[in-house]
Amino acid sequence: MQNLHIEASQYTPEIVMDAENGVIEMSGKSYPENTFEFYKPVLQWLGEYFQNPHTKTVVNMEIIYFNSSSSKLFFDFFDILEENVANSEIIVHWIYDEENESALEAGEDFIEDFDTLKIELQVKA
Repeated sequence: MQNLHIEASQYTPEIVMDAENGVIEMSGKSYPENTFEFYKPVLQWLGEYFQNPHTKTVVNMEIIYFNSSSSKLFFDFFDILEENVANSEIIVHWIYDEENESALEAGEDFIEDFDTLKIELQVKA
């Protein structure tokens, strides 16, 4: 399976999806002009990945700002992860700056909404 790497832009995060090592990373801001189109390859990659996933999947998300359409997409992303907790040990690290209260609150909201998915809040070092 091919890895996926999307470079960051002014409006979109860097995304690295490494199938061989079971690591998914997103970092930066997320407010693309067309959120669905931007994240379409990410969701397609996940669908393919979970057909034969790594035994442990680690997701590192350090999103410093995101708009409402990105929030909807993150819900879809977490839905896919939650549907596959039986196929792979999945751990999500929601990384935030301790001065970014809205990022912390977003992580807390995701924890509430996805109770069978292991999401850990981590203060950025």
